[in-house]
Amino acid sequence: MITSAHLFNAANWLRLGAVSDDFRHLDTGGRAAAWLAGETRRTVMAATATAVLLSWLVLAWMAASLPPEAIGPGGGLIAWLPLPEAGGLVSAFLELCLSPFAASGPLQYAALAAMWFLTSVAMMLPSAAPMIRTYCEIADTAAAACKAAVHPAFLIAGYLTVWLAAALAFAAVSLMTIAASPTDAPTKGIVAAAALGIAGLWQFSSLKEACLTKCRAPFATLFANWSNRAGGVYRLGLKQGLWCLGCCWALMLVMFAVGIMNLFWMALIGLFAVAEKTEKGRAISLVAGTILLVWAAALLVVSL
Repeated sequence: MITSAHLFNAANWLRLGAVSDDFRHLDTGGRAAAWLAGETRRTVMAATATAVLLSWLVLAWMAASLPPEAIGPGGGLIAWLPLPEAGGLVSAFLELCLSPFAASGPLQYAALAAMWFLTSVAMMLPSAAPMIRTYCEIADTAAAACKAAVHPAFLIAGYLTVWLAAALAFAAVSLMTIAASPTDAPTKGIVAAAALGIAGLWQFSSLKEACLTKCRAPFATLFANWSNRAGGVYRLGLKQGLWCLGCCWALMLVMFAVGIMNLFWMALIGLFAVAEKTEKGRAISLVAGTILLVWAAALLVVSL
């Protein structure tokens, strides 16, 4: 049984430098994952470079083929990106995701789910850098003691599985929203105000704060639930992914108000998620909640 004393001793070991930053006891892939996780404050974008960069490139490429008004607030900034317009399958994909007149059904749902998953990876995976880094530190310590350590990829896979499930849920909500009000501007305004209101209220909830606390301090969860089996580490990723989802799911609702292909707001929310998980206290969460509630109220008044 792992006690608080064990956690304290392990934390001191890491703090005093028993684990080196070269992660020499991990294999090449493990060292690469540790390097990509990096120091959160200095290398946020490098933390998960491969998956995040690819997600942003695909999303930017799709957005480049849309008119600014179709993207939402800040859409004019996309015109400055040196990207060619999407065509062929990508254009058909966009049509399925964004057109209120696209044929609804399994194909449109699959396209929306894929788009939401790309969005989740682009926005939320960078904020998982502390978790990935911490796991790599513990795994390196275990490997140095000649103990088995599972590859970090299983942890990341578990984390992304949670956001894949969330993407499926967001896709279903998107499909229902499109079907309910394809062209009714006032209805769209009310839906957007409701999304912003829910997101704002969640920022003040004690459950949000509990999830945020777990996201800010992944060491205790990872160490107390340590496993030398792939399935156990995958479940660790699931657990941390659930804490992250509990912390950030409501922020994703903002995309329903500003446009689900709005790269400007994707980046803003992604940076906010990183800041919220790396800064102490509730000030940043409460300020964001207040802004969202005021925005929701103003939008509701305009819509009615």
